[in-house]
Amino acid sequence: MTASVHPSRTGTGAQEPGGTPGKHAKQQTALDQLGGPAGLVYTMLPVTAFVLANAALGLTGAIVTALGAGLAITVLRLVRKEPLQPALSGLFGVAVAAFVAWKTGSAKGYFLLGIWSNLALGAFFLLSVVVRRPLAGVVWGALNGTGTAWLRDKPSRRAYDIATLTLTAVFAARFVVQQWLYDEDRTGWLAFAKLAMGYPLLAVALLVVLWAGRSSAKRLKAKAAAPADR
Repeated sequence: MTASVHPSRTGTGAQEPGGTPGKHAKQQTALDQLGGPAGLVYTMLPVTAFVLANAALGLTGAIVTALGAGLAITVLRLVRKEPLQPALSGLFGVAVAAFVAWKTGSAKGYFLLGIWSNLALGAFFLLSVVVRRPLAGVVWGALNGTGTAWLRDKPSRRAYDIATLTLTAVFAARFVVQQWLYDEDRTGWLAFAKLAMGYPLLAVALLVVLWAGRSSAKRLKAKAAAPADR
């Protein structure tokens, strides 16, 4: 956040001194951060299409159907002038998952990359807590322009530790449940678990991150104002 921005040029989204959103700034919910209800639908469609098509048409038909659904969603988002990056990322994810399914020759292979990605992310987030650089705080500071001042404040770091460990638990739970379903060859339930443990769990974790970010911002603002009150 730059201090040189003049209030008269920012309208309702003006920032108050210290980088705090103005009274009329719109606060985004966790659902908004994830793309809103449309984002949930966009995530569900390729997976659902893949499982249904696999039951009716076999693996090849399922791969073609999932890719078609992913491409259709990308075109729709472009037509609606929604951000390009999430659309391309979603299509890329579907394409990679379909490729893995084709290479393994099994429908459950469609979920393999996601399963192991959860393990890698969980380990990465846990490691960040061990080295005292909780990723929830690092990412929050980068996205909100607040930097790393929170690292010098113990309660702030503790709050971000909690938020990071919450995200770690989400990734770990996804891996354990989905890997078990993969081993049991339960493709339908695997699809259900991917959806049920996707955005809903992530939204809960993001609420904890939001709590940590706001509580840290409050503390840092109070500490910065303290010398002026003396």
